[in-house]
Amino acid sequence: MSSRDPGCLRYCGRTFSAEDLEWIRNLIATRPELTRNALSRLVAERLGWLRPDGRPKEMSCRVALLRLERDGWLRLPSPRGRGGGKKPPPRLTDASRPRAPLSLGAEALREVALRPIETRKESYLWNELIERYHYLRYQPLPGAQLRYFAWYRSEILAALGFGAAAWKVAPRDRFVGWTHEERERNLHLVVNNARFLILPWIRAPNLASRLLSLAAKRLPEDWQVRYGYKPVLLETFVERDRFRGTAYRAANWIYVGVTQGRGKLDRKKERALPVKDIFLYPLDPAFRERLRAPSPRRDERELSQPAPAPPLDSALEAASP
Repeated sequence: MSSRDPGCLRYCGRTFSAEDLEWIRNLIATRPELTRNALSRLVAERLGWLRPDGRPKEMSCRVALLRLERDGWLRLPSPRGRGGGKKPPPRLTDASRPRAPLSLGAEALREVALRPIETRKESYLWNELIERYHYLRYQPLPGAQLRYFAWYRSEILAALGFGAAAWKVAPRDRFVGWTHEERERNLHLVVNNARFLILPWIRAPNLASRLLSLAAKRLPEDWQVRYGYKPVLLETFVERDRFRGTAYRAANWIYVGVTQGRGKLDRKKERALPVKDIFLYPLDPAFRERLRAPSPRRDERELSQPAPAPPLDSALEAASP
Protein backbone atom coordinates (compact mmCIF):
# COMPACT_ATOMS: atom_id res chain seq x y z
CA MET A 1 0.00 0.00 0.00
CA SER A 2 1.41 3.39 -0.96
CA SER A 3 2.09 5.92 1.78
CA ARG A 4 2.40 8.82 -0.63
CA ASP A 5 0.23 11.89 -0.26
CA PRO A 6 -2.44 11.44 -2.96
CA GLY A 7 -3.30 15.11 -3.28
CA CYS A 8 -5.98 14.94 -5.98
CA LEU A 9 -6.04 11.73 -8.00
CA ARG A 10 -8.15 11.45 -11.12
CA TYR A 11 -9.53 8.21 -12.50
CA CYS A 12 -12.32 7.67 -15.04
CA GLY A 13 -13.08 11.38 -15.03
CA ARG A 14 -13.53 11.55 -11.24
CA THR A 15 -11.22 13.23 -8.69
CA PHE A 16 -10.42 11.33 -5.50
CA SER A 17 -9.26 13.34 -2.50
CA ALA A 18 -7.28 12.07 0.48
CA GLU A 19 -10.54 12.05 2.45
CA ASP A 20 -12.24 9.96 -0.24
CA LEU A 21 -9.44 7.39 -0.14
CA GLU A 22 -9.52 7.21 3.64
CA TRP A 23 -13.28 6.61 3.59
CA ILE A 24 -12.92 3.85 0.98
CA ARG A 25 -10.10 2.16 2.91
CA ASN A 26 -12.16 2.28 6.09
CA LEU A 27 -15.18 0.81 4.27
CA ILE A 28 -13.06 -2.08 2.99
CA ALA A 29 -11.60 -2.70 6.45
CA THR A 30 -14.93 -2.60 8.31
CA ARG A 31 -17.07 -4.43 5.74
CA PRO A 32 -15.00 -7.46 4.70
CA GLU A 33 -18.12 -9.25 3.46
CA LEU A 34 -18.58 -6.77 0.58
CA THR A 35 -17.95 -8.06 -2.92
CA ARG A 36 -16.17 -5.81 -5.38
CA ASN A 37 -19.49 -5.16 -7.13
CA ALA A 38 -21.20 -4.13 -3.88
CA LEU A 39 -18.21 -2.00 -2.92
CA SER A 40 -18.26 -0.09 -6.20
CA ARG A 41 -21.97 0.60 -5.81
CA LEU A 42 -21.56 1.93 -2.25
CA VAL A 43 -18.57 4.07 -3.18
CA ALA A 44 -20.36 5.57 -6.18
CA GLU A 45 -23.41 6.39 -4.02
CA ARG A 46 -21.28 7.85 -1.22
CA LEU A 47 -19.30 10.06 -3.61
CA GLY A 48 -22.39 11.15 -5.54
CA TRP A 49 -20.96 9.63 -8.70
CA LEU A 50 -24.20 9.24 -10.59
CA ARG A 51 -25.52 8.79 -14.10
CA PRO A 52 -27.85 11.42 -15.56
CA ASP A 53 -30.80 9.22 -14.55
CA GLY A 54 -29.66 9.24 -10.91
CA ARG A 55 -28.32 5.69 -10.68
CA PRO A 56 -24.75 5.16 -9.39
CA LYS A 57 -21.97 4.82 -11.96
CA GLU A 58 -21.03 1.36 -10.74
CA MET A 59 -18.96 0.29 -13.74
CA SER A 60 -16.90 3.50 -13.88
CA CYS A 61 -16.38 3.29 -10.13
CA ARG A 62 -15.31 -0.35 -10.39
CA VAL A 63 -12.70 0.51 -13.01
CA ALA A 64 -11.47 3.48 -10.94
CA LEU A 65 -11.07 1.28 -7.85
CA LEU A 66 -9.07 -1.28 -9.83
CA ARG A 67 -6.76 1.46 -11.08
CA LEU A 68 -6.38 2.89 -7.59
CA GLU A 69 -5.32 -0.57 -6.41
CA ARG A 70 -2.95 -0.98 -9.36
CA ASP A 71 -1.27 2.30 -8.46
CA GLY A 72 -0.93 1.32 -4.80
CA TRP A 73 -3.48 3.60 -3.15
CA LEU A 74 -5.69 0.88 -1.68
CA ARG A 75 -6.20 -2.88 -1.53
CA LEU A 76 -9.50 -4.31 -2.73
CA PRO A 77 -11.19 -7.46 -1.43
CA SER A 78 -10.09 -10.60 -3.22
CA PRO A 79 -12.25 -11.37 -6.27
CA ARG A 80 -14.75 -14.15 -5.72
CA GLY A 81 -15.69 -16.99 -8.00
CA ARG A 82 -13.72 -18.97 -10.51
CA GLY A 83 -11.13 -17.26 -12.67
CA GLY A 84 -10.63 -14.35 -10.28
CA GLY A 85 -13.95 -12.83 -11.28
CA LYS A 86 -13.16 -12.88 -14.99
CA LYS A 87 -15.84 -14.52 -17.08
CA PRO A 88 -14.93 -17.04 -19.74
CA PRO A 89 -15.76 -16.11 -23.34
CA PRO A 90 -19.26 -17.01 -24.57
CA ARG A 91 -19.68 -20.69 -25.30
CA LEU A 92 -20.11 -21.36 -29.02
CA THR A 93 -23.14 -23.46 -29.92
CA ASP A 94 -25.09 -24.53 -32.99
CA ALA A 95 -27.16 -21.34 -32.63
CA SER A 96 -24.28 -19.34 -34.14
CA ARG A 97 -23.06 -21.86 -36.67
CA PRO A 98 -22.56 -20.66 -40.28
CA ARG A 99 -25.67 -20.71 -42.44
CA ALA A 100 -26.35 -21.04 -46.13
CA PRO A 101 -25.64 -17.82 -48.07
CA LEU A 102 -28.52 -15.34 -48.15
CA SER A 103 -28.66 -12.64 -50.81
CA LEU A 104 -30.92 -9.60 -50.53
CA GLY A 105 -31.72 -7.04 -53.19
CA ALA A 106 -32.71 -3.40 -52.88
CA GLU A 107 -36.41 -4.20 -52.42
CA ALA A 108 -35.69 -6.60 -49.56
CA LEU A 109 -33.66 -3.94 -47.73
CA ARG A 110 -36.88 -1.99 -47.19
CA GLU A 111 -38.09 -4.81 -44.95
CA VAL A 112 -34.97 -4.87 -42.78
CA ALA A 113 -35.72 -3.89 -39.17
CA LEU A 114 -33.46 -3.04 -36.26
CA ARG A 115 -34.69 -4.29 -32.88
CA PRO A 116 -33.10 -4.01 -29.42
CA ILE A 117 -32.03 -7.12 -27.56
CA GLU A 118 -34.92 -7.89 -25.21
CA THR A 119 -34.52 -11.43 -23.88
CA ARG A 120 -31.79 -13.43 -22.21
CA LYS A 121 -31.77 -15.85 -25.14
CA GLU A 122 -31.16 -12.98 -27.58
CA SER A 123 -28.43 -11.65 -25.30
CA TYR A 124 -26.61 -14.98 -25.27
CA LEU A 125 -26.88 -15.22 -29.04
CA TRP A 126 -25.62 -11.65 -29.59
CA ASN A 127 -22.58 -12.37 -27.41
CA GLU A 128 -21.97 -15.66 -29.19
CA LEU A 129 -22.16 -14.20 -32.71
CA ILE A 130 -19.78 -11.40 -31.81
CA GLU A 131 -17.36 -13.87 -30.21
CA ARG A 132 -17.41 -16.16 -33.24
CA TYR A 133 -17.40 -13.67 -36.14
CA HIS A 134 -16.21 -10.20 -35.02
CA TYR A 135 -12.45 -9.63 -35.28
CA LEU A 136 -12.39 -7.99 -31.81
CA ARG A 137 -14.44 -10.84 -30.34
CA TYR A 138 -16.80 -10.38 -27.42
CA GLN A 139 -16.24 -8.01 -24.53
CA PRO A 140 -18.96 -6.51 -22.29
CA LEU A 141 -19.88 -3.04 -23.49
CA PRO A 142 -18.99 -0.29 -21.02
CA GLY A 143 -21.52 1.82 -19.16
CA ALA A 144 -24.95 2.64 -20.54
CA GLN A 145 -25.55 0.54 -23.62
CA LEU A 146 -27.94 -0.81 -26.23
CA ARG A 147 -27.50 -3.86 -28.43
CA TYR A 148 -29.46 -4.65 -31.57
CA PHE A 149 -30.14 -7.40 -34.05
CA ALA A 150 -30.97 -6.52 -37.65
CA TRP A 151 -33.75 -8.76 -38.94
CA TYR A 152 -35.09 -9.64 -42.36
CA ARG A 153 -38.33 -11.48 -41.63
CA SER A 154 -37.14 -14.38 -39.40
CA GLU A 155 -33.46 -14.12 -40.33
CA ILE A 156 -30.81 -12.27 -38.30
CA LEU A 157 -28.58 -10.27 -40.63
CA ALA A 158 -26.35 -8.30 -38.29
CA ALA A 159 -25.48 -7.40 -34.69
CA LEU A 160 -24.79 -3.85 -33.51
CA GLY A 161 -23.65 -2.63 -30.10
CA PHE A 162 -23.57 0.88 -28.63
CA GLY A 163 -21.93 1.83 -25.34
CA ALA A 164 -20.20 4.58 -23.42
CA ALA A 165 -18.08 7.09 -25.36
CA ALA A 166 -14.30 7.26 -25.16
CA TRP A 167 -13.19 9.60 -22.40
CA LYS A 168 -10.75 11.75 -24.34
CA VAL A 169 -10.35 11.89 -28.13
CA ALA A 170 -8.58 15.00 -29.39
CA PRO A 171 -10.10 15.18 -32.94
CA ARG A 172 -13.61 14.61 -31.58
CA ASP A 173 -13.13 17.13 -28.80
CA ARG A 174 -11.87 19.76 -31.25
CA PHE A 175 -14.86 19.09 -33.49
CA VAL A 176 -17.26 19.61 -30.58
CA GLY A 177 -15.30 22.56 -29.24
CA TRP A 178 -15.95 21.81 -25.58
CA THR A 179 -13.77 22.45 -22.56
CA HIS A 180 -12.51 19.76 -20.21
CA GLU A 181 -15.26 20.65 -17.73
CA GLU A 182 -17.94 20.59 -20.44
CA ARG A 183 -16.76 17.19 -21.63
CA GLU A 184 -16.75 15.80 -18.11
CA ARG A 185 -20.28 17.09 -17.54
CA ASN A 186 -21.86 16.04 -20.85
CA LEU A 187 -19.91 13.06 -22.17
CA HIS A 188 -22.91 10.81 -21.45
CA LEU A 189 -24.63 12.49 -24.42
CA VAL A 190 -22.10 10.85 -26.77
CA VAL A 191 -22.58 7.15 -27.58
CA ASN A 192 -19.98 4.86 -29.12
CA ASN A 193 -20.81 2.34 -31.85
CA ALA A 194 -18.50 -0.30 -30.39
CA ARG A 195 -19.55 -3.34 -32.44
CA PHE A 196 -20.93 -3.67 -35.96
CA LEU A 197 -21.10 -7.14 -37.48
CA ILE A 198 -22.86 -8.23 -40.66
CA LEU A 199 -22.96 -12.01 -40.54
CA PRO A 200 -20.54 -13.52 -43.06
CA TRP A 201 -23.14 -15.47 -45.03
CA ILE A 202 -25.24 -12.35 -45.77
CA ARG A 203 -24.89 -10.75 -49.21
CA ALA A 204 -26.72 -7.44 -49.48
CA PRO A 205 -25.28 -4.36 -51.20
CA ASN A 206 -25.72 -1.16 -49.15
CA LEU A 207 -26.90 -3.11 -46.07
CA ALA A 208 -24.24 -1.61 -43.80
CA SER A 209 -25.11 2.02 -44.54
CA ARG A 210 -28.82 1.15 -44.33
CA LEU A 211 -28.34 -0.27 -40.82
CA LEU A 212 -26.36 2.75 -39.67
CA SER A 213 -29.17 5.02 -40.88
CA LEU A 214 -31.78 2.91 -39.06
CA ALA A 215 -29.70 3.01 -35.88
CA ALA A 216 -29.35 6.79 -36.00
CA LYS A 217 -33.13 7.14 -36.32
CA ARG A 218 -34.23 4.84 -33.52
CA LEU A 219 -31.38 4.87 -30.98
CA PRO A 220 -32.23 8.27 -29.38
CA GLU A 221 -35.78 7.14 -28.56
CA ASP A 222 -34.62 3.73 -27.34
CA TRP A 223 -32.00 5.41 -25.16
CA GLN A 224 -34.63 7.76 -23.77
CA VAL A 225 -36.81 4.81 -22.79
CA ARG A 226 -33.92 2.90 -21.24
CA TYR A 227 -31.97 5.69 -19.53
CA GLY A 228 -34.18 8.75 -19.38
CA TYR A 229 -32.31 11.03 -21.81
CA LYS A 230 -31.42 11.29 -25.49
CA PRO A 231 -27.84 11.22 -26.83
CA VAL A 232 -26.91 13.91 -29.34
CA LEU A 233 -23.79 12.48 -30.98
CA LEU A 234 -22.55 9.06 -32.13
CA GLU A 235 -18.89 8.13 -32.48
CA THR A 236 -16.99 5.13 -33.82
CA PHE A 237 -13.40 4.07 -34.42
CA VAL A 238 -12.46 2.19 -37.59
CA GLU A 239 -9.14 0.34 -37.70
CA ARG A 240 -7.62 1.80 -40.83
CA ASP A 241 -5.36 -1.16 -41.66
CA ARG A 242 -8.46 -3.37 -41.89
CA PHE A 243 -11.28 -1.14 -43.14
CA ARG A 244 -11.86 2.07 -45.07
CA GLY A 245 -15.00 3.21 -43.27
CA THR A 246 -16.97 3.08 -46.52
CA ALA A 247 -20.30 2.29 -44.86
CA TYR A 248 -19.93 5.15 -42.35
CA ARG A 249 -19.09 7.61 -45.11
CA ALA A 250 -22.07 6.38 -47.16
CA ALA A 251 -24.33 6.90 -44.13
CA ASN A 252 -23.08 10.52 -43.81
CA TRP A 253 -20.90 10.03 -40.75
CA ILE A 254 -18.24 12.74 -40.50
CA TYR A 255 -14.56 11.84 -40.59
CA VAL A 256 -12.70 13.99 -38.03
CA GLY A 257 -9.22 12.48 -37.75
CA VAL A 258 -7.26 9.52 -36.41
CA THR A 259 -6.33 8.13 -33.02
CA GLN A 260 -2.74 8.27 -31.79
CA GLY A 261 -2.35 4.49 -31.58
CA ARG A 262 -2.15 4.59 -27.78
CA GLY A 263 -4.35 3.04 -25.14
CA LYS A 264 -6.20 5.24 -22.69
CA LEU A 265 -3.86 4.10 -19.89
CA ASP A 266 -0.66 4.68 -21.87
CA ARG A 267 0.66 7.67 -19.94
CA LYS A 268 4.28 7.02 -21.02
CA LYS A 269 3.41 6.76 -24.73
CA GLU A 270 4.95 3.31 -24.94
CA ARG A 271 2.15 1.13 -26.30
CA ALA A 272 1.63 0.75 -30.02
CA LEU A 273 -2.00 0.04 -30.88
CA PRO A 274 -3.71 0.07 -34.27
CA VAL A 275 -4.40 3.56 -35.59
CA LYS A 276 -8.11 4.14 -36.10
CA ASP A 277 -10.12 6.60 -38.15
CA ILE A 278 -12.64 8.55 -36.09
CA PHE A 279 -16.16 9.12 -37.42
CA LEU A 280 -18.98 11.12 -35.80
CA TYR A 281 -22.70 11.38 -36.50
CA PRO A 282 -24.75 14.23 -34.99
CA LEU A 283 -28.18 13.10 -33.78
CA ASP A 284 -29.36 16.62 -32.95
CA PRO A 285 -28.80 19.78 -35.06
CA ALA A 286 -27.95 21.60 -31.82
CA PHE A 287 -25.50 18.94 -30.64
CA ARG A 288 -22.70 21.43 -29.95
CA GLU A 289 -24.93 23.58 -27.78
CA ARG A 290 -26.15 20.49 -25.90
CA LEU A 291 -22.64 19.16 -25.37
CA ARG A 292 -21.36 22.51 -24.11
CA ALA A 293 -24.39 23.33 -21.96
CA PRO A 294 -24.11 23.91 -18.20
CA SER A 295 -25.67 21.41 -15.85
CA PRO A 296 -29.42 21.96 -15.31
CA ARG A 297 -30.57 22.86 -11.84
CA ARG A 298 -31.60 19.90 -9.73
CA ASP A 299 -35.32 20.70 -9.90
CA GLU A 300 -35.18 21.06 -13.71
CA ARG A 301 -33.33 17.76 -14.02
CA GLU A 302 -35.90 15.93 -11.90
CA LEU A 303 -38.80 17.36 -13.89
CA SER A 304 -37.26 16.62 -17.28
CA GLN A 305 -36.14 13.04 -16.62
CA PRO A 306 -38.73 10.31 -16.13
CA ALA A 307 -38.03 7.33 -13.94
CA PRO A 308 -35.63 5.17 -15.97
CA ALA A 309 -36.43 1.69 -17.12
CA PRO A 310 -34.20 -1.07 -15.72
CA PRO A 311 -30.89 -1.30 -17.63
CA LEU A 312 -31.82 -4.50 -19.47
CA ASP A 313 -28.61 -4.90 -21.45
CA SER A 314 -26.44 -4.51 -18.35
CA ALA A 315 -28.52 -7.10 -16.49
CA LEU A 316 -28.36 -9.49 -19.42
CA GLU A 317 -24.61 -8.98 -19.70
CA ALA A 318 -24.23 -9.92 -16.05
CA ALA A 319 -26.23 -13.09 -16.62
CA SER A 320 -24.36 -14.13 -19.77
CA PRO A 321 -22.40 -17.39 -19.63
